[in-house]
Parts: sequence; C-alpha cells; structure tokens
Amino acid sequence: MKQLFVTGTDTGIGKTITSAWLCKHWQADYWKPVQSGLDGGTDSQWIANLSGAVVHPETYRLTQPLSPHQAADIDGLKIQLSDFHLPQAERLIIEGAGGCMVPLNWRDTMLDLMTHLGSCALLVARSGLGTINHTCLSLQALKAAGVPVLGVVMVGQQGQLGSAANREAIEHFGEVPVLAELPHFSTVNPEALAEFGMAERLVRALNSL
Repeated sequence: MKQLFVTGTDTGIGKTITSAWLCKHWQADYWKPVQSGLDGGTDSQWIANLSGAVVHPETYRLTQPLSPHQAADIDGLKIQLSDFHLPQAERLIIEGAGGCMVPLNWRDTMLDLMTHLGSCALLVARSGLGTINHTCLSLQALKAAGVPVLGVVMVGQQGQLGSAANREAIEHFGEVPVLAELPHFSTVNPEALAEFGMAERLVRALNSL
C-alpha cells in the first residue's frame, strides 16, 4: 500500500484542498484520523464531494473545532495512539489536523501519529510572505522526529510577488523539493480540481513511495 500523510505549516493552510486534489488525480482513498469540529460539514464530507474518493471513517470525531487534545478533553475522551490503524487501500491520503506539532493528547503530537503509522509526509505551505520561516521550521521538526518528507506543496495566488524566491529558498534551506504549487481556486468544485493537473515531478515522487 502506498500512503502519504498530508500535514501543514498551520491550520487553514490548504491541506483539505490539496488532499482532495491528490485523491482525484492519484486515484487514492482518503482518511482523516481525527476530525475536530462537526458543524458545517467535516473534511471527509468535503473530500467525498470534491474528489469522489473512497473515504474511510475517522478514528475520532470530536465536536469542537479546537486542537485535538483540547477538543477531546471537552468531549471526555483521551486520544490513544494505539487506537489508530491504517485502513486497507491501494493508495491512501491521510490528512492531519493543523500542523505537525499539534497535540493529540498531553503527550503525543501529529508527529507521533505519523511515526506510529509509518507515514511519509507531504508538507502544505502558503506561497506568500512568511512561508520560509514556517515551512523550514516544520521541516526541521519532521526530520528531527525521523519522519521522511516527500516534499512541499505551496498554496496561494499564482505568480504573486516573492513566490518564486520563496520556493527557491524553501528548496535550498529545507533541503526538499517543492513538488507542486496550487492556486487559490476562485470556485472550488470537482471540475476545477480535475482541470488543474499534477506536475510530472509530483507524479514521479508519488510513484516512488
């Protein structure tokens, strides 16, 4: 089974759109191990609607849109790493909650979940100002935890000032490739995702898993 853990430099960075895009073009299943917040639709529901992918049920569904450790405390739950088991799929996109240092409980973070699952990470970052620091710090955390990193996907306005220089700096200082750059889609629907194809360097990287 080929699996990839999509994490980000922040919450709201574009992980779900990136995951839907990957599921659609890589023909992968989707799994969100921890869903924090149930009002307004879950990430799994978004992915199903946008990509048509097979969606595997979350291990934890938490009612509040907060960090998993805090949301679990409110719901009277304690998240345990031992509860997470990879669903069976030929190809699987796993989407984390927030960034790689987000706590699952008062001991374990998303990094520990990646290690527990034996996952390779794909880091989603913004393309604009501030991304170099946030991206390189996240890459350092992933590498320090021994999590292999496939590369980076940058999300933002195409051709914006500084984005090309940011990409070059991330590849140089982060020592990983930027495998794709996704736009802020003016309309988010299955057709828009289908029309924006995958770069050959990303296809090669995914096939190497």
